[in-house]
Amino acid sequence: MTPGRIIFLNGTSSSGKSSIARELLDILDDGVFSHLSVDAFNSMRAQRELSPREFDAALRRTRLGFHRSIAAMAGVGNDLVVDHVLSEPWRLADCLAVLRPEDVLFVGVHCSLEELERRERARGDREAGLAAQQYDLVHSHGDYDLECDTGTASPRDCAEHIRDFLPHRPTPTAFSRLRARYSIEGQR
Repeated sequence: MTPGRIIFLNGTSSSGKSSIARELLDILDDGVFSHLSVDAFNSMRAQRELSPREFDAALRRTRLGFHRSIAAMAGVGNDLVVDHVLSEPWRLADCLAVLRPEDVLFVGVHCSLEELERRERARGDREAGLAAQQYDLVHSHGDYDLECDTGTASPRDCAEHIRDFLPHRPTPTAFSRLRARYSIEGQR
């Protein structure tokens, strides 16, 4: 069985990852893509009040499960659009360990901090300042296959750019380069 392709969108909260993912599902016509979102996994968890320690442990388990779900879905041939916030180094390290690097197109989704803050206020469903907390962390690894800026391009334009780039993925991929840089072995 041929593993599925993974278009992995990484950016801060409110950067436009989910909007790009929806556009990609609409325009990708060389396969059947599914959208896996870290927000969807978060919403599956019980929403009762947790202590900070319980919350952190539950969040970590949820992220670890999310990463393994991506690997399992792609491993049986599903093409995926993933949107995630790699705001802690262990999240990237875990993804590098569990995902086949040759299957991942790693896309950095950028936007100015001013625009992110405006979007947070307009949405009203996000913790104020969340994007600012994540801003310097999410892209700190500094290596992507492709990058887009939703402050200067529409989600549709970004999706079209990604679609057009997909058949021309680089070798080695950003995930391969990052695995080598951080000396991370893949799971067997």
